[in-house]
Amino acid sequence: MAILDLNNAAKVAEYTKYMEESPWANATQDLAWSKVKAEWENEQVYVEREGKIVAAMSLLIRKVFGKASMIYAPRGPICDFSDTALVQELMESVDQVAKKHHAFLFRMDPELPRNKELEEAYAKLGYLVRNEQCDKFDLIQPRYNMILNIGGYTFDELMTHFSEKTRYNIRLAARKGVTVRWSHDEEDLKTFYELYKITAVRDKIGYRPYEYFQRMLHAYKPEQIRIYIAEHEGEGLSGAICIHYGKKTWYIYGASSNEKRNLMPNYAMQAEMIRWGLENGSEIYDFGGVFILEKTNGLFKFKEGFCRQEGATEFIGEFDRVYNRFFYTGFTKVVPQIQRLRGKTTKAKEQKIEAEQRRLKEQADLERAAAKEKN
Repeated sequence: MAILDLNNAAKVAEYTKYMEESPWANATQDLAWSKVKAEWENEQVYVEREGKIVAAMSLLIRKVFGKASMIYAPRGPICDFSDTALVQELMESVDQVAKKHHAFLFRMDPELPRNKELEEAYAKLGYLVRNEQCDKFDLIQPRYNMILNIGGYTFDELMTHFSEKTRYNIRLAARKGVTVRWSHDEEDLKTFYELYKITAVRDKIGYRPYEYFQRMLHAYKPEQIRIYIAEHEGEGLSGAICIHYGKKTWYIYGASSNEKRNLMPNYAMQAEMIRWGLENGSEIYDFGGVFILEKTNGLFKFKEGFCRQEGATEFIGEFDRVYNRFFYTGFTKVVPQIQRLRGKTTKAKEQKIEAEQRRLKEQADLERAAAKEKN
């Protein structure tokens, strides 16, 4: 067990190589992600056997209650999670980090499908396992992701796996002249960000600052990250940030304009990003999370059209190691309740805004009608 010394260039290079080449590699466990999450502190831990790293984990650390911190290992650890002895050895270093940062909680959420035997094994080791009993306000990451298996296929072969409507929309975009390009250029990042803000307003969700995406663009290697822009006659209609890491190509952020939606630019863009996944040798293409598994939900319907054969993948959930029960209870009970109340307040505000918009529209209609009669 050990804590990574970031001033030791040779060890950092070894750690990075292990993270990138591990069968369990995940972009959010790379050192690059700790640069993206600049508002968090970070430390890295690892286990060596015979001079080689065999397990590692990048930890994000944030103060929550005064000096009391939580530690979060997004999609960690990077090792065989079924080897509980190895994970426990890795946790010895986590405990050291926890003591240093006055942590009341350590949380990890490995990117693995549900496994009742593993959940029970970790529960016996003292971890609190959180999955089906939690709602979207309780968990940091969505329980369900839409994942397309692309290893060993050509794009034409994958097209037969998509829904009929998805295939139609991909072809429609091509017929209507929608084109897709990618770059690492900051001008394209600005184009993406303007579309991202439009999307946030339309879907009534919060959005991250531009600097967050700047950090992401520069933190990862050029071969690991791309900005995609779908255009029609020079007009940007949709954009995305896509990351290739390990055996996965990941559609991490998407955005779209309110204009020319009938041209299906999002479908054209996804097709090109899937093609990149095939080119870089990925085994899976990850469309990201979903919260509602019903086709009445637009996000699920869109992603499910590509993942018709696979359906939604349910992940194993979160594993909590509690260091201070009092602070932990406050964090897991009080904070989600506040988030739920904020959600209700936001909904009430949205209803008020919609009512005012209807009132103004009705008033404008009446004024137009009156002007017409006068003329």
